[in-house]
Amino acid sequence: MPGQNLTRIEAAQRAELITTHSYRVELDLRGDTTFRSQTTAKFSATPGTATFIDLIAQSVEKIVLNGIEIPTLAYSDSRILLENLQEENELFVDATCEFSHTGEGLHRAIDPADGEVYLYSQFEVPDSRRMYTVFEQPDLKAEFTFVVTAPEHWKVFSVSPTPQPKPAGDGFATWEFSPTERISSYLTCIVAGPYEGTTDSHPSMDGRTIPMGVYARKSLAEYLDSQEIIDITKQAMDFFEKAWDVPYPFRKYDQIFVPEYNAGAMEHPGCVTILDDYVFRSRPTEALVERRAITVVHELAHMWFGDLVTMKWWNDLWLNESFAEFTSHVATAEATRWTDAWVTFNSSEKSWAQMQDQLPSTHPIAAEIRDLEDVQVNFDGITYGKGASVFQQLVAYVGRDAFFTGVSKYLKKKAWSNATLEDLLVELSAASGRDLTEWVKLWLQESGINILRPRMTMNGSTISEFAIEQSSDGRASLRPHRIGVGGYSLDESGKLVRVAHTELDIDGETTVVPAFSGIERPQLILINDGDLAYAKVRLDEESLAFAIENINAFTDRLPRTLVLFSAWDMTRDGEMPASDYAQLVLRALETEDHGTVLRSLINQLSTAVNLYSAPAKREQLQTQVGNQLAQLAANAAPESDRQLQLSMAAVSMAHTDEQIDRVEGWLAGTNVPAGLSVDANFRWVILTRLAQANRVTAEDIETERIERDNTASGAASAARARAAISTPEAKIAAWEEITGGVVPNSIQRAAAYGFTLGAPELLVPFVDKYFALIESQWENRTVEIASNFIGGAFPTKLTGRQDLGVDIVALGEAWLADNEDVAPAARRLFSEELAHAQRAAHAQKADA
Repeated sequence: MPGQNLTRIEAAQRAELITTHSYRVELDLRGDTTFRSQTTAKFSATPGTATFIDLIAQSVEKIVLNGIEIPTLAYSDSRILLENLQEENELFVDATCEFSHTGEGLHRAIDPADGEVYLYSQFEVPDSRRMYTVFEQPDLKAEFTFVVTAPEHWKVFSVSPTPQPKPAGDGFATWEFSPTERISSYLTCIVAGPYEGTTDSHPSMDGRTIPMGVYARKSLAEYLDSQEIIDITKQAMDFFEKAWDVPYPFRKYDQIFVPEYNAGAMEHPGCVTILDDYVFRSRPTEALVERRAITVVHELAHMWFGDLVTMKWWNDLWLNESFAEFTSHVATAEATRWTDAWVTFNSSEKSWAQMQDQLPSTHPIAAEIRDLEDVQVNFDGITYGKGASVFQQLVAYVGRDAFFTGVSKYLKKKAWSNATLEDLLVELSAASGRDLTEWVKLWLQESGINILRPRMTMNGSTISEFAIEQSSDGRASLRPHRIGVGGYSLDESGKLVRVAHTELDIDGETTVVPAFSGIERPQLILINDGDLAYAKVRLDEESLAFAIENINAFTDRLPRTLVLFSAWDMTRDGEMPASDYAQLVLRALETEDHGTVLRSLINQLSTAVNLYSAPAKREQLQTQVGNQLAQLAANAAPESDRQLQLSMAAVSMAHTDEQIDRVEGWLAGTNVPAGLSVDANFRWVILTRLAQANRVTAEDIETERIERDNTASGAASAARARAAISTPEAKIAAWEEITGGVVPNSIQRAAAYGFTLGAPELLVPFVDKYFALIESQWENRTVEIASNFIGGAFPTKLTGRQDLGVDIVALGEAWLADNEDVAPAARRLFSEELAHAQRAAHAQKADA
């Protein structure tokens, strides 16, 4: 429907004609499938002009513009035509809207644990129009008053503080919220249901007391780590207020964990919603606990950057997300117990960014966003990870004090309004005295990533000259970088310590490093020591060989991580055989104890073994890795995070009958390592692996769900395990869940994940079906559901398996060539999946 895909040109034209003042939105949430939505919008306009307002509804019962009822035929293609506008206008629309089961709009979920109903809204990018009538674009800010009728035993939350409800009869009540601050429509929200939680408060720098709350579904309340979340929030709030010299802008701060959520979290002002997988019913890995902490801090950063000051159009989405991503790691590292957050950043966000930046869909950080479909597929590693990496580089370039001074002035000057990148750059340039014009062009307006390599001239054991050579990936110009260079050697105790270090600006093709010229060569030289730069880094041959042999001798976690991820990048580029990389990781796993690095290494090991290794030697490698992971797990300290993560890896990568027998025994409680808890989450990890080996049936999985884990999380885990069963019948059933448009978003996503597991030959009958459905899924499903299909059901596992009669790379390339008229956003998502397969094929050849 073209009317749903607002273009930038249309938005700019509409903003020229109107100024929004306020909305009053009355919602009757007593139904099961639909709800009544009555909106009164007040706005000024150029007299005599016409425009449109957005709405996605089942039906429209009444439209009144400036006291005159107009035919409901004015509602067409998700828009209401408004003609002959006056200088001041009042519009009333009475509509029937549908509850969502896709996580877009006003989502309705039923908790299988107790049958309770939970609602929450998710509007970013363009889905407030699924709940009420609205001018759906970020630069038309307004005040919003919500009036909600719902079951009287519920709690109802929004941006404004929750008022006392008034009885509405028959077990219902009405909550009338006070007007919000002046915000964009995508930031409004309603959360409703029998949520339970904890309240607290915190003083703001301006003397106000900020009420705080942390909530989750009733069935999860006992597992909610309220105090830890509140403590992190308070620490970060103090940090941000001091850093930016701007008080927390809103009247309260609630954080609500919600079910069947598509995102990690959403920054509604004072009413943050968070994926309730972050409420841990089973023992979580340290990586997951840290990720929750960073997510909490990230959303809080948005209260200033994104909510108080908002982008004018979605081309500056990156500015919101990159800033929040960067500052969340600054605050987490400096204000919370997670002091190694920058190690996490390198192994997670920066790694994600570099992967995304090498896809055919890569784009400048400051991307051109033509319409809503463009932005809906732009929540990617460029927008988050690369943008944050470039902010890290910018701080090194202009200086930290100047950076935060400029941000402070920007926030104060643009409070409660919309802004652009240029507005921020003006303040940063003024604070630092640096002209950022060329920097912006090279870093923000060009895509791609640079490659940095060392070049040395030796005189015996002395470095005569040391230089850094910079090259392009074919997209990027050569850029300026602030960079560290470190030298590491073994000390008398056998520890690998830093013996030389310098920091400098590099630019152009070659930059000489004076501090490393004329010194005794260290055993390992690491460029980008300290991880300031955003670049692909290579080690010289001698340093790489030394690092591989001595990876566990590092005393400092960050350089070790940089070396490991340089090796991973080489593996992805076909410069290091996947089998060799697997041996390096197995060696590193002997000592690795940083939760997020451990998780990342295990994930990369799985990809190297199961996708990047040469098919002819894969089985032998899978057997070796399965045995060594089991031994590493057995040797890990009882009850440690290492034991938990390595045990899960040993389960997921079990390959031989003997290895799977051991996994099956753990499920039955046999020979479980001391200190390892085979709890609900771990049981699903085991069941998913057993399903792939046909050691359990769909009936076994359903029994597990009903008798042991009758929860929303259990339902999704069961869907994933059922889809993983290696039988044609199981794959057919999973395919229906993925493509049928019937199951909720969380079940579809889980089924798509499980579908590609198990015997690869079972995917072959679905290859043609996949290609045939791409366009219709995009046209007929919501963006979220269609994206889950395109990304989740792509048969990457068939890469290199021409022995099964399928060349998935050739088929994918042919589809792209033959379907140039498919929506650009859909083609983009598909091209990314194809690129992963192409990279895997290249890596397999390098490993042959």
